[in-house]
Amino acid sequence: MTATDFLALVVREEEDGAFVRTVETRTIDELPEGDVLIRVAYSSLNYKDALSATGNRGVTRTYPHTPGIDAAGTVAESSAEDLAPGDEVVVIGYDLGMNTAGGYGQYIRVPADWVVKLPAGLSLHESMVYGTAGFTAAMSVWRLLEAGVAPEQGPVLVTGATGGVGSVAVALLARENFEVVAATGKADQADFLRELGATDVVDRESVTDTSRPMQRTRWAGVVDTVGGDMLATALATVNYGGSVTACGLVGGYKLNTTVYPFILRGVSLLGIDSGHCSIAFRREIWNKLAGDWKLPLLDRLTRTVSLAQLNPEIDRILQGGQVGRVVVDMS
Repeated sequence: MTATDFLALVVREEEDGAFVRTVETRTIDELPEGDVLIRVAYSSLNYKDALSATGNRGVTRTYPHTPGIDAAGTVAESSAEDLAPGDEVVVIGYDLGMNTAGGYGQYIRVPADWVVKLPAGLSLHESMVYGTAGFTAAMSVWRLLEAGVAPEQGPVLVTGATGGVGSVAVALLARENFEVVAATGKADQADFLRELGATDVVDRESVTDTSRPMQRTRWAGVVDTVGGDMLATALATVNYGGSVTACGLVGGYKLNTTVYPFILRGVSLLGIDSGHCSIAFRREIWNKLAGDWKLPLLDRLTRTVSLAQLNPEIDRILQGGQVGRVVVDMS
């Protein structure tokens, strides 16, 4: 390869409508315009990446395309005053990996206002252990604390607890001294969840019941990563004045609920979107993850794979088999 060549996972649509994924050689000239060219060291795998990699038009409109909504690396070229070659940086969200060539390429080119300098105390690899999933978990915990949810008020439920968002949320809540109840369909991962800090592990069916709009209160707060009936049940079972964060839809995008939890118990439903939050808030969350919220069990949360090993991981996350986080080594 020449100095302008690099490797990338490329998703192409075939004539029969099928989508195929291959690692190909691309050139820097093929990247979109932008202020900052970044040599990507690591990316990570999120559910949205898997959707893009399988041709989901709700995520990516045009193919061929390189997914990867997360990227951490080193600035190669920059026209921005506050970003210089050699700076270590993180880019997550916005349009990266959706309709802009993403982190599954060894280079990306993006606008300067998408880029956050890597905070002290966090390595490039560690930043991708968090990635969008960990960042979303941190936002969820932040919003619960901001809403006044406190450990003395009772347990906090985390749904989809073995996934990327859920596993980090369990660990962060435990770090904040909450009693954490982890809901999962993977009974064989109970020890993993307890190692992260879960006080109790329950089957997801035990926290999914839409038979009544109001039920016995159980939780001071909920981090819901699933959506659908599980989110509806969370709203029906959270304490008076409690809060529920919502960031996922693997369980369905429709919400079958009533106004009762809101007008009879003062429950708050807090939407979490890490894709377009302000750059100032991004810096605040990244600094928190590099400082007070840096998890001692990052290695336990993570498997690292190469770009060539990524395809089966994409299939696994779509089948609901991912546990913890998958980091992609782009070297």
